[in-house]
Amino acid sequence: MAGSTFQTNPFDLQKLLDDCQKGIIQLPDFQRSWVWDEDRIKSLIASVSRAFPVGALMSLDTGGPVNFKPRPIEGAPPEARSVPPQSLLLDGQQRMTSLYQVTLRDKVVETETPKKKRVKRWFYIDIRKSLDPSIDREEAILGVPEDRIVRTDFGRKVELDLSSPEQEYAHLMYPVTKVFDWDRWQDGFDKHWRGDQHEAVREEFRAFKRQILENFKYYRVPVIALDRTTSKEAVCVVFEKVNTGGKPLDAFELVTAMYAASGHELRKDWYGNEQAPGRHHRLAEALRPPGAKTGIIAGVSNTDFLQAISLFYTRDCRREAEAAGKQGKELPAVSGNRQALLNLPLSEYKKYEATVEQGFFQAAKFLHMLHIYRIFDLPYQSQVVPLAAILADIGEGWEHAGTRAKIERWYWNGVFGELYGSAVESRIARDFMEVPAWLNGGPEPTTVSETLFRADRLKTMRMRLSAAYKGVNALLMKVGAQDFRSGQKFDHTVFFGENVDIHHIFPQEWCKKSGIKPKVYDSIINKTPLSYRTNRIIGGVAPSEYITKLERGNDTTPPIARQRLEAYLESHLIDCSLLRADRFEDFMADRQGQLLTLIEQATGKVAYAGGYPDEGVDVDEDDPGAEYTIAAE
Repeated sequence: MAGSTFQTNPFDLQKLLDDCQKGIIQLPDFQRSWVWDEDRIKSLIASVSRAFPVGALMSLDTGGPVNFKPRPIEGAPPEARSVPPQSLLLDGQQRMTSLYQVTLRDKVVETETPKKKRVKRWFYIDIRKSLDPSIDREEAILGVPEDRIVRTDFGRKVELDLSSPEQEYAHLMYPVTKVFDWDRWQDGFDKHWRGDQHEAVREEFRAFKRQILENFKYYRVPVIALDRTTSKEAVCVVFEKVNTGGKPLDAFELVTAMYAASGHELRKDWYGNEQAPGRHHRLAEALRPPGAKTGIIAGVSNTDFLQAISLFYTRDCRREAEAAGKQGKELPAVSGNRQALLNLPLSEYKKYEATVEQGFFQAAKFLHMLHIYRIFDLPYQSQVVPLAAILADIGEGWEHAGTRAKIERWYWNGVFGELYGSAVESRIARDFMEVPAWLNGGPEPTTVSETLFRADRLKTMRMRLSAAYKGVNALLMKVGAQDFRSGQKFDHTVFFGENVDIHHIFPQEWCKKSGIKPKVYDSIINKTPLSYRTNRIIGGVAPSEYITKLERGNDTTPPIARQRLEAYLESHLIDCSLLRADRFEDFMADRQGQLLTLIEQATGKVAYAGGYPDEGVDVDEDDPGAEYTIAAE
């Protein structure tokens, strides 16, 4: 008899996590390792604390024809390995591992920062912030270092000390490790805040328990359970769907549905039709150079566009509230988050759509002026949104030299401060408000004032995905770097016509033969923009050899005078004498200093060259221990 081979049932979160700890629920051994970064863990905690859905799990009952080697969830006790699992988790590993590690495991959590630094964190919920409806719940979730002390000013100042239960009580910071078992912690809290004069504080905790902690205790997760009769073919299809998944319903789709009720076709605005291309096409074609497949802002998404409009609308709402005499928490926030997009009226969308589109076109022009031509070389896609909104807001004023210099400084601080890597919604809103005010004589925006670039960061810039790495490449072209062979500066015509990319100065092959480690020679210090043909001439030989080749020339390349070639090299901030002598270590030290000066000039900030170490350990791009997420997570 035909029938379904799966069931969908909700299970208590605490029971699921307890089963993970005991080994009753395990993973197929080929599942990728746990990797969620600090910001995503905070977001997950925030969702559960609000009883928001975090998605269904999918499991496979064991004992059938599909016999995967199991392994316990990461962080489970050793004895879990000896337990035959009753089910294997096919989808939901990242969520369950994250929740298990921050709650039941009661040990410090190893995770990553947005800068790809491995760190150890304890997680807390700020009791007062979590009870304040005007504060985004994610802002109430805090990750602190292993010693539970948050320090600033290079370790000299203690910002927050949670190293004892008494300190937790005093600061009203609740450890996430106690969300399922709060009685003992509450006893200590009540003792700390005993007395009639502290009754209000004790009542705050009781409200916190009702509104926040009970959401964890009674949280239920839907589980799609494939029974043990499920065939191998079916399980393979499931994994294919889990890993490539359909596109989730996003804010654009929801806003499209809402506007459709008023007769407006938002999808047509964006995608166009056979008769007229839509906004997506216009943005993709903006300043597209000959030879390029798309322009620099082709990566702008439909939600990015709505986000920029939302900034204008929510600012209008805030100004209206200010004009009405409201202050402090009564003022609505300027925002471009998901909720703000869902609250965007059709009339406001129509009011600002043309202005914002023009802002994105101006952003493309601005980026070209910084010698950023390809999406691949764009430091941060997320920073394009506030850039476009700011340019749309100030109009043609951005083209004035003094104004543009300030905007460039803000942009480079965002890049070299590596501030637009994750959790950027609040920063986008702040920059939209603060940068125009700064241009009119106000204080520095926080993106400028908060930026700290470390001198030793240059040594660890090896990954092409790094925003700061891309930033150095663009700065070199902007200050007039000339190709070693042709002497041409890298405007967009040369960039695409000569197939310019970033290449090693001391070639990889020579470095390997000289016993230099990749983590040293792959640094941005040893790289610079060059044309494809020039890089072919350089080959894998010592710099002294390829300099001689360039000076002598050949049948296809004319000789280059010594003085002229040295001028080309110096335009890349290269000391020619060190290159001619193949003095790699001296070259690296000298160029690090020159690149540092270049960055300081761009940001207007002196780099930190002290001895206080940056937190965490660098995650190498080819680190075999590096972890990856799957699409379904």
